Amino acid sequence: MQKKWTCLGLMSGTSGDGVDASVISTNGINEYTPIENKYFEYSSDIYKDIHNLKEKIHKKSHLDKFHEEVEDLERKITIFHAKIIKDFNLDRNTIIGFHGQTIYHSAKEKISRQLGNGKLLSQLTKKKIVYNFRNNDILNGGQGAPLASIFHQLIAIQNKFKLPICFLNIGGISNITIVTNKDSLSGIYSKDIGPGNCLIDTWVRSNSNNKFDLDGILASTGTKNEVIFEQAQELYTNRNNKNKLSFDTNDFDISFVRGLNLEDGVATLTEFTASVIGEELSLSIENSNEKIQNIIICGGGRKNKILIKKIKENTLSNITFENIDKYNVDGDFIESQAFAFLAIRRILELPISFPKTTGCKKSSIGGDLIIY
Repeated sequence: MQKKWTCLGLMSGTSGDGVDASVISTNGINEYTPIENKYFEYSSDIYKDIHNLKEKIHKKSHLDKFHEEVEDLERKITIFHAKIIKDFNLDRNTIIGFHGQTIYHSAKEKISRQLGNGKLLSQLTKKKIVYNFRNNDILNGGQGAPLASIFHQLIAIQNKFKLPICFLNIGGISNITIVTNKDSLSGIYSKDIGPGNCLIDTWVRSNSNNKFDLDGILASTGTKNEVIFEQAQELYTNRNNKNKLSFDTNDFDISFVRGLNLEDGVATLTEFTASVIGEELSLSIENSNEKIQNIIICGGGRKNKILIKKIKENTLSNITFENIDKYNVDGDFIESQAFAFLAIRRILELPISFPKTTGCKKSSIGGDLIIY
């Protein structure tokens, strides 16, 4: 009988608004049980610091240029995570899967920098910490993302989804995982396919006191600017990064909608984001050797009704979309549960990324283990 491990996964996405925390029990291979999920919103100071710093860092050298700000924010974020861990009633043997806050990701420059000091977190909590999940994949020629694909396969197996199936995760960046085989890790394919919430969120943050477009209400009251929309589509079609498997929010910007009012800007960005997701999703399905007809939607973007409606309009007509919550899987906490699962795979020295998921040359174990 395989040993069951308890792990707390901590995930802060590219929206940078807070931390999703999930306790699961898992054997790290083919089963898991959710135990508890909680969300912890960042203080307004940390939230502002994250987005102010991200706006300054556009290449690897900027991490050195602003190293004092980076280190100061990293310490604040680590202490914030320590408080989260203490909020849970955890057994002393519980493992912590600590993703940290991505501040810069560039596969081209072979770097993915997450703010979060694993050694400090271990000292503060007296727990075993697994962190820095992406580095080993990059060292093995991978792009360091996306990493949740192996957990998507586990969800498909455990919930008896009919295969093949495609997961569409809409966070700050959108990514897909295609699962074709329940018995083989080679039956997983994943990639980032473009912006998710990042453009819409940035516009809303820059032009209002809100952090995002709740339920797509702003988009529903605005009007798409046809000229700007077509120009944005043309620029995206002619981009230089067509073959990338992973993106950073810095790969996209909102400059093309400047001059529009709040609502029209949101409407235009929502249409643009949906057109990219729909096109890339359709291409991935058409290029697959499998007959894929079902898309499972997860991530925060699944709650934006207008975005989802527009994605469906831009995707192949024979495709069925379903919200993952329909299967009693909480779509808000998939990635935090995933990094708990990945942390246990690091303990077991099992791979978390594969050539078809990140482009790495060989299956790669991921994460640094800190034992207090």
